[in-house]
Amino acid sequence: MKILFIEWKSFGNQDIKEAFAAEGHTVAYFPFSNKDSRQDVELEAELVSSLHKETPDIVFSFNYFPVISKVCKKEAVRYISWIYDSPYVMLYSYTVINPCNTIYVFDKELYLEFHNAGIQTVHYMPLAANTQRLDQIHPESADTLNSRSNSSLPYLYDVSFIGSLYNEEHNFFDRMTTLSDYTKGYLDAIMSAQMKVQGYNFIQESLAPIIDDLYQALPMDPNPDGVESKEYLYAQYVINRKITGLERADLIHAIAEHFHFDLFTPNVNFALSNLTNHGIVDYYEQAPLVFKQSKINLNISLRSIKSGIPLRAFDILGSGGFLLSNFQTDYLDDFVPGEDFDYYESREDLIAKIDYYLTHDEERAAIAKNGHDKVARKHTFRHRVREMLR
Repeated sequence: MKILFIEWKSFGNQDIKEAFAAEGHTVAYFPFSNKDSRQDVELEAELVSSLHKETPDIVFSFNYFPVISKVCKKEAVRYISWIYDSPYVMLYSYTVINPCNTIYVFDKELYLEFHNAGIQTVHYMPLAANTQRLDQIHPESADTLNSRSNSSLPYLYDVSFIGSLYNEEHNFFDRMTTLSDYTKGYLDAIMSAQMKVQGYNFIQESLAPIIDDLYQALPMDPNPDGVESKEYLYAQYVINRKITGLERADLIHAIAEHFHFDLFTPNVNFALSNLTNHGIVDYYEQAPLVFKQSKINLNISLRSIKSGIPLRAFDILGSGGFLLSNFQTDYLDDFVPGEDFDYYESREDLIAKIDYYLTHDEERAAIAKNGHDKVARKHTFRHRVREMLR
């Protein structure tokens, strides 16, 4: 089968290219800028020309792009996309129902939202890891990570986290400086309540009483090409990101009170006693070393992910790292808590489980191996390519 790969700076590019090739497919490439473009006459003409030249059986992209779907519909070519971002507003474009589309989302609850609305082009498929590549990354390269000098192999870190804290300056939430006292209090209440609940997000359905005030403070308009609501935009792009930032900071503070914590994040100014902030790491070369050399790898999912397993979690498991995550229901479809990974239900439960696993080395190592081996058997990019193309 011949695939026209829409190539932009996405995670997983090299992994899925290797998977396509390993499964015997031919891949041609179309360079793309990954901009929120609903229509682009020049790009559309270039894509049509590429389709005529390459004559692919399918077009593939990470994430979904309405402009690509528009051309594929016109040219009667199958368009397969696999979304790993959340939230992803272009999923609410009217073009999603184009019959050329096969769109995969990694979040089962999100899939059910579309399924229950009668949309047949959106499907559920979890993310993946390239265990073959990850297995070839060895701890001997760890000097690039600026690790603590008193650490010794194989573990450099007790508890670590790679990811954004969503506390960058000028984030959307903090731009809303003109909110009324009522709206501020309302937001504080629903955000505080949401932080106590795992596995269900009610922010979007709670915003109707304050949506006008939010709009006055920070105007955000749905795209004319889409069916997303204002409530969706404020919940997913503003408030859930803020909640995630607050939650991550709160949990990191709590952990650092009891254990040394190693943080890998773009915000180099975040500082605590008993915490080492290493700054950002390269996701392909350096992040797997952190996963391999951490006794416990923490995952705190972005709150806009309803039930899905984030890419970070698959890469931890695929690297052979021990994964301790917040609860997401999709884990239970493919992994067994206490056997392949483990999850926490509260701040207190998190601290207790960190304490337990730091003192039960053999059990922790066995769980990490089980998780790695299960990903290698069932959840690689080659497995997903087969599922997409059969």
